[in-house]
Amino acid sequence: MLATAFNPAGNPRPATKGPRHVRSTDGRVDIDRVSIVFGKGANQHVAVRETTITVDPGQFVCILGPSGCGKSTLLNSIAGYVTPSTGQVVVDGERITGPGPDRGMVFQQYSLFPWKTVRENIAFGPKIRGASNDDMSSTTETFLEMVGLAKFANRYPGELSGGMQQRVGIARALANYPRVLLMDEPFGALDSQTRLMMQESLLKLWSEFGITVLFVTHDIDEAVFLSDRVLVMSASPGSIIADLEVDLPRPRHTDLAVDPRFIELKRQCQETIKAESLRAFEQQNS
Repeated sequence: MLATAFNPAGNPRPATKGPRHVRSTDGRVDIDRVSIVFGKGANQHVAVRETTITVDPGQFVCILGPSGCGKSTLLNSIAGYVTPSTGQVVVDGERITGPGPDRGMVFQQYSLFPWKTVRENIAFGPKIRGASNDDMSSTTETFLEMVGLAKFANRYPGELSGGMQQRVGIARALANYPRVLLMDEPFGALDSQTRLMMQESLLKLWSEFGITVLFVTHDIDEAVFLSDRVLVMSASPGSIIADLEVDLPRPRHTDLAVDPRFIELKRQCQETIKAESLRAFEQQNS
């Protein structure tokens, strides 16, 4: 479980060398009429079509949709790995033209360097951006403590469980102090119990940092539990067909799943996705 510094009452307490908190004005994401097309001619595939989204600084937004609807492609355009065919992605007023340390990315497959230790994986970002040895060491030790892996600092990824590897991935992304954290089904490969623990722990980290999070998932319960907003995408080519506010109290715990409002929001998501999947199926077979 991610181990943010918490006292017995459950309230965060600042560490002696705690993380630099992101300013609440940082992390605005504007996706302006973005379409993403792969291939040409008969091989052309429209992955995302005319999509416009605004995410306010510090929001936790989950993106849901049928398989193959372009969720990950849209997220990759924010990361700078995919260039929109039309439209633009803007973070804090700056148009995105490629990857940058202001946007951290966490993938479903842990994407760690297997030849580097846990400590070295977390230190990679600060090292690349030219941090001093003292700053790099301080940052690395801070995040090792925050994700509860200080005792495993000298282990290699292959010696860790899936949940522990994903904690390293989250710590590595946060060690650059990004303004936006992008997460592509990060808990999809975990068992159900570990997944629940990781969800609660991620929310604690998010609350402490105040960072903007865009989180792709196919799990409706996960989306409702984590987010301030759930964006539902259409079948391919993907576009936003629903923007649901998740007006559930925070902090959130797993017993929220029996709350009537949680159940109602889950039903709305299910019905939207079901209707869209049926529409796409009928269209393909007409």
